[in-house]
Parts: sequence; C-alpha cells; structure tokens
Amino acid sequence: MAKVLVAMSGGVDSSVAAALALEQGHEVVGVTLKLWGGASDSGCCSVADVEDARFVAHQLGIKHLVFNLTEEFDASVVNPYVRGYLGGATPNPCIECNRSIKFDALCERARTLGFDYLATGHHARVGRLNGIPLIRRGVDVAKDQSYVLSVVPKDSIPSLMFPVGDMTKDRVRAIAADLGLRTAAKPDSLEVCFISRREGKESFLASRGTLHATRVIDRVTGEEYDDTSSFEGVTVGQRRRIGGLGDGMRRYVLAKDPKTRTIEVGTLDQLTIDRLPVTMAIDYVGDGWPKAGQLQGSAHGATNPATLFADELEFETPTRRIAPGQTVALYREDLVIASAMVAMPATSIDPRIIERSSIEHASIDQAGVGRG
Repeated sequence: MAKVLVAMSGGVDSSVAAALALEQGHEVVGVTLKLWGGASDSGCCSVADVEDARFVAHQLGIKHLVFNLTEEFDASVVNPYVRGYLGGATPNPCIECNRSIKFDALCERARTLGFDYLATGHHARVGRLNGIPLIRRGVDVAKDQSYVLSVVPKDSIPSLMFPVGDMTKDRVRAIAADLGLRTAAKPDSLEVCFISRREGKESFLASRGTLHATRVIDRVTGEEYDDTSSFEGVTVGQRRRIGGLGDGMRRYVLAKDPKTRTIEVGTLDQLTIDRLPVTMAIDYVGDGWPKAGQLQGSAHGATNPATLFADELEFETPTRRIAPGQTVALYREDLVIASAMVAMPATSIDPRIIERSSIEHASIDQAGVGRG
C-alpha cells in the first residue's frame, strides 16, 4: 500500500481516479488546486469545481485538501500567456500549467508531505523504455492526453499514477455512475480556465496590455492593406477573420513580425514548411540529439515523421506550419521521448517587405483594435 495524493479537479476522470486508487488499497487523500483568483465560468478553477471535488471526496470517505497556488499560477501560467500573445506567439496555458504547477509545484508539495505518488485523471499512462519511465499514450485514442503531458519534468514521472489511462471515457463514466458519484455526467472542461466565455481572449489580453492594428501583406498578390483584427489576436495558421482581396482564394496567416506588428498571408500551399526553430527542448531518454520519431503538434492532431534537434525541428515531408509558442511532442511508438516549444523565427517576414511597410504601419497603431 502506498500513500497517494490524488489531484481532484472536480471532473469525472479525477473522481474515478481517486476511487480506483482507493479500491487498489492505497492510502488516498484528495487535493484540489485553487489556481485562478478571478472570475471563471469554464475550465477547472471555478468555485463549483472545488465543491464538486470536495463532495466526491466525502462520498469516497477520503480526506480532501485545497492548495492555494494562485500566485504561482499567475506568475508561471497567466503572465507568460499574456506576454506570449503580446509578443506574437500562441502559447498553450494548459501545457504550461502541467509543466509548472501540476507536475512541478504539486509534485514537490506531495513529496514534502510524504506521499509516494501523485495521481491524476489524465488519459495517459506511464511506460518504460530501457528502464526509463516515460509518458505513454492512454488507451482511449479519442481522449489521449499524452501530448499535454509531454512537458512533465523528468524527475516527476516515476512518482506519477494515471488510474484511468487504461480505460475508455465511456468506462470511466460507467464506473462513476455505478458508484453514484456526483460528477458522473459532468461535461469535460474544454476552455482556458482564466478566460470567461463572455470576456473572450482578446478582451482578456486588452485588460493586461495594449492591442494594436495589423498591417497585412498578401504573398499571393504582393498587396498590402489594413485589417480590423488585432495583431496580438491573430495566430499563425489561422484562416478565419483574415481579410481577403476578393479573388476567391482562401488566405492563411503565414508569419507574424512583432517588431512591426505585420502579418503575412497566403495560400494553404504556402503555409507548409519543412523545418521550424524550437526552444526548451526536453530529452526524456537521454540519448542526445537529434531524435527521430513521430511528431505531434496539437492535442489530437495527426503525427508526422520528423527529426527533433535541440534548436530545430525537421519534417520528413512538407507539413502545415505550427504557430510559435505551441508545443511539439515526439513519439517512439506510443511513448513520448522528447518535446520542445516552437520558437519565434529570427525574422518572420521578408525584411524588404517590412522596410516598405514599417513607416506607414507606425501611424496606425491603436490601443484596443479588434477587441471583443
């Protein structure tokens, strides 16, 4: 029997994770993290979620704790999210929360309190390669969360448990229903917890910084024009909300330049690349760079054969561009062997184009353009 601290978010997966750990004979204590001090109507940080977790702990007959990590969350997740967007990137706050809060600060607190393991409701598993513990895909392909765990600190992995990683989501809900758990039919959390649905991303960013007008350069025609979207709210790879020139061709954001707040748009074919700069690379197996494997660039995206270096990612065949600030996970079969963050290119847009537009663009900056 081990002492297990179960992170209970107030959802069905973590509720069943606690029940399964208890069924296995472990000494179980539930903990819910208070992370966001502002208004929340989504995600995993609302008052209702804390109450759901506390109620389920009572149903299971286990002790329930609440750790207040709002300062750490603001410093390690919210502020970098805002800085990233204001600097032209597209950060993933849930991945950063896993890196800095749930599997760093919480793991450290669990060790300090004498727990042997930290268990969560993630649909993932812990596997081994040559004796090295690694994050492994969950059984339910549609719910697999190994990608968002691809940044977990290496020294935390040996002390992790994922009790629901070996089962489908339908099975998880069936167990919760059989046990009469309050969260059995609760919908999954899909939103960023610190941004309310009513407020929206751009309004949140505007409350913590200044949004600016965007100068758009069309790579197809060479023409330049102003766009109502804020520079900070536009993401590399997106199609929606980017104005066109009436030629019937879809446009996608190809690149962003934060120095001039200029974006370049083009066709889907022009969006494909064969290499990207990366930063914060993690080698989980310790056999050095480069590493070849299957590369995944989003939570449930397709994988592509690629080679990851400490500072660059090379695709075997041209692949759709991944936005700076996003995480890439490299798999060997179903094991995460490495990960990295896509970096901002040294120069995103042809410097000759930037030179032509920078003087004119400087006169159109407006605080709050594109809010809402």
